[in-house]
Amino acid sequence: MIVVTRQDRDGLAILTLNRPDKLNSLTVGVFEELRAHVLALYKDDSIGCVVLRGAGKCFSAGHDLADIAEGEKVPSPGWHSETLRLLERLPKPVIAAVHGHCYTGALEVALAADFILAAESAKFGDTHAKWALTPIWGMSQRLPRRVGIATAKRLMFTAEMIKADEAFRIGLAEIIVPDAEFDSAIDGLARQILANSPFSHAANKRLLEATDARDMDSGLQWEILNNEGVGPDMQARIGAFMGKGRS
Repeated sequence: MIVVTRQDRDGLAILTLNRPDKLNSLTVGVFEELRAHVLALYKDDSIGCVVLRGAGKCFSAGHDLADIAEGEKVPSPGWHSETLRLLERLPKPVIAAVHGHCYTGALEVALAADFILAAESAKFGDTHAKWALTPIWGMSQRLPRRVGIATAKRLMFTAEMIKADEAFRIGLAEIIVPDAEFDSAIDGLARQILANSPFSHAANKRLLEATDARDMDSGLQWEILNNEGVGPDMQARIGAFMGKGRS
């Protein structure tokens, strides 16, 4: 069974966690297929935006506890974290589209996307402390960068489950939509992104990544010195706009 599927549609690649009978719980096999898709996307210039979502009732209930208890075998130390870092650094916008459960390891996966679009049914939580575990896929680094360190501590210490409206309030989720509009909202947002320059998207991601958490002056200096200039599609885009304005 394919546990991470890929569907391409007019420049959009949709990666779907596909273990609905197991609430898309995350195993080494899931990460192997996710990693293969991500590596392929680095080389695929036909794709300008990526959506990561889950099949069935939810995004993912998290790391498969049965695999943890059995002592899962990974290819190398830090391999899961490395896989999510590859996803995070993909030079294309990546949207995590979350409905239903998104707990612990699943939240670590979603946080590796550029931002989260949540259905109203989405529920988020970090339950590492509930099971006497500590994060190793990036929770301690990405969660405080997204929501602030005090809020990250609260979520990590309490193992509290929060609903979509609270996730939006604290800045964990960027957009909330009714479940009935979830698919159309995903497509509409992706189309907005795809309408803009892939050159700019890639350059902006690199700038934001390089200057995250820097002081303002050094960040501004980095932007000046490492600015990637204009893209090959600039003249065509401006020309099309100017022509439209004259008609």
